[in-house]
Amino acid sequence: MSEGEVAETLPRFRSENLRDLLQHGLITAAFNCFIASALTLMFGGSWAAHLVYSLAIGTVSWLSIDVGRLMLSGHREVAKWPRGFKGVALVIVGVTVGFVVGNLIGDAWSGAPAFDFLDYAGHKLATAVVITITSAIAISYFFFSLGKSKYMQRQIDLAQRNATEARLKLLETQLEPHMLFNTLANLRVLITVDPPRAVAMLDRLNSYLRMTLSGSRALAHPLSAEFDRLGDYLELMSVRMGERLRYTLDLPEDLRDVPVPPLLLQPLVENSIRHGLEPKVEGGEIAVRARRNADRLVIEVNDTGVGLDAALPSEGGSSGFGLEQVRERLATVFGPQSEMHLAAAPAGGTCATLSFPLPTTAAAS
Repeated sequence: MSEGEVAETLPRFRSENLRDLLQHGLITAAFNCFIASALTLMFGGSWAAHLVYSLAIGTVSWLSIDVGRLMLSGHREVAKWPRGFKGVALVIVGVTVGFVVGNLIGDAWSGAPAFDFLDYAGHKLATAVVITITSAIAISYFFFSLGKSKYMQRQIDLAQRNATEARLKLLETQLEPHMLFNTLANLRVLITVDPPRAVAMLDRLNSYLRMTLSGSRALAHPLSAEFDRLGDYLELMSVRMGERLRYTLDLPEDLRDVPVPPLLLQPLVENSIRHGLEPKVEGGEIAVRARRNADRLVIEVNDTGVGLDAALPSEGGSSGFGLEQVRERLATVFGPQSEMHLAAAPAGGTCATLSFPLPTTAAAS
């Protein structure tokens, strides 16, 4: 199906178009009030009479032009204005119908004979026609420009969203091979020194990859899915490290459905294992906890490893691949509202803390 055929399937009077139609009507009414006031100041007479004629002509012209443009091109996801001759003809017809019908309504309201406006002295009729045409063209152009501006803004937002999605996909495709290569390197060592554990690790890896490859490649998934995936990864590492690795995963029930980018926490846990627990003979424990802090989500990854000074000299100097990827993913999704900090834990080890805004629905619950 072509792009044109897809556009044809869009209903002309969908909620977006009806909302624009109402907005245009309110703007037209306000503009007509201004014209009535200007005519009263310039030519005198009753402001109420000028207002009735102005509103009648303006409303009929607005309905003729606005409904007409939706009938001709409202199925398109563009500025929704007929192109070329059709657009010009629509304004001409709308102005003509508005002028005639609007004056008839005004004459009926004021008690004047029908088509009394045609008996105006020449300059009065010419003045009325010029005012009507000028006003209609000006406001039609304003509505056309407004619609085009909205369309261009939607295109800009779409391009920015596509760029963000592409960047997240790139970061994720960089992270997954990084984790896989590290695991395969560890598996190679185990095959030599402990074949049974190597087989168990290979089974865990197979399960982990099956879940990863069969799952959705969405840009976000529930925090519970992130914790489940993290649990699989830690089980995989437990096969290699044995009792040297202990872990705790703490996810409150009310935070399970909060959307987060995939593979957000695994690089932090991988960093804790590689730089914190592995250099320590007796190993240690990793605790991953999520909590709510007002309208923000806070996730902490604590380990009891060798500590920040021994593993990474300073937060500013931590140039590890995984940590940089986490920072970039947070910045891409949440911008300057996100935070990531590395600090020495009071009881020894390292604490990595992520913080970013909760979605509106989650924050209100």
